[in-house]
Amino acid sequence: MKISMLMEILEATLLTPDSDLECEVHDACGSDMMSDVLAYVKDQGVLLTGLNNPQVVRTADMMDMVCIVFVRGKQPDQTILDLANSRDIAVLSSNMTMFTACGLLYKSGLRGGRL
Repeated sequence: MKISMLMEILEATLLTPDSDLECEVHDACGSDMMSDVLAYVKDQGVLLTGLNNPQVVRTADMMDMVCIVFVRGKQPDQTILDLANSRDIAVLSSNMTMFTACGLLYKSGLRGGRL
């Protein structure tokens, strides 16, 4: 699934305009606990979270994710966006809850992977 399709499904806004929307994502993870992402997730494409701090970008980068979706209408500050840009990670914001966003992506064929 391309990031552009994620945007459409989640009715999301792109917060990093220079991002490659044609980039493919194959898996997803939804969590507000970055320790769980580090402990249980491998080779994911997109991280859905409501946690709004720079650690989200650092975690996504460590896990080779290409996209972060801030759910529940969270709006990251410019520091977070600059950090994501420097690591070529697309950042989106959606007003959907994490439960709804994850469900819609699953329904659309995106799966999560665990170790």
